[in-house]
Amino acid sequence: MDRWHYLLVLAACLAITAPLELFGAGVYRRARRAAAAILPVAAVFITWDVVAILAGVWSYNPSYVTGVDVPGIMPVEELLFFFVIPLCGLLTYNAVDTIIERSRRKSVRRR
Repeated sequence: MDRWHYLLVLAACLAITAPLELFGAGVYRRARRAAAAILPVAAVFITWDVVAILAGVWSYNPSYVTGVDVPGIMPVEELLFFFVIPLCGLLTYNAVDTIIERSRRKSVRRR
């Protein structure tokens, strides 16, 4: 079971933040915008990770990853990390921004 921990944590992050899609204009509903925010940053960090792995600076405990490597260097879980965590961050930011904006509108109407 240990080898699934990394994937389970990523799945839990997605599951916990998924309901936040209901707030505001949504992140999943604006996939192009989300991709434009996530892909360039993911590319930089994936490159950085691959360089660190190849240089022997960074490694992964095989007990906690599935053993599936992409592109033969990096665990698939690590690759997914660079997409899942920023997506969860966008969902959270969008929800908080929407709640704050609604709160501001209510306080303006009360004046």
